[in-house]
Amino acid sequence: MPTGLKQTSSTIAIGFRALETAANTFTQEQVDLNMDPLNREVFVVMAIDMDPTAPDSIAGTNTDVSCSLTTTSQTGVQSLQNSNCLSNAVLNIRTNAAATDSGVAFTRSARESPSSLLEYLGIIATNDFFIQVEGTGNGNPKAVSGKLYGYRAKASADIYAALVQSEVLSA
Repeated sequence: MPTGLKQTSSTIAIGFRALETAANTFTQEQVDLNMDPLNREVFVVMAIDMDPTAPDSIAGTNTDVSCSLTTTSQTGVQSLQNSNCLSNAVLNIRTNAAATDSGVAFTRSARESPSSLLEYLGIIATNDFFIQVEGTGNGNPKAVSGKLYGYRAKASADIYAALVQSEVLSA
């Protein structure tokens, strides 16, 4: 348990899904956590499982599906160097431009489960989190679905103020 926090719920699994509005179009969905800011409630993230749909296999065309989960609204899919990005995943199919086959598939993603040495992956201090998805080179819209695992906690006044300020100012 992080210092300055008191756990107020058991582990909660929150499902999410984001679907591109059109093929190869950045799309973001907002997921409300229904937090109680008056009681300084935060959400402690223990694990994230992201499952993007496979990119289209098109001979001679590189395709991919990228997705991320962040604590603040974004204008594009994020990588882990962004302090508000808690998880990301990318599925690629790479092919030779002259190829008649469908290419080779690659997967890159943040760990789906935290190391047993970590107490938590992150803390969401505001009322919601965001899911981003964007494909490249695909003929059909792509999606990401998954689950966020964690628990609700009450923060001391100084810890809550620092968490909210840090999250909002780093957006």
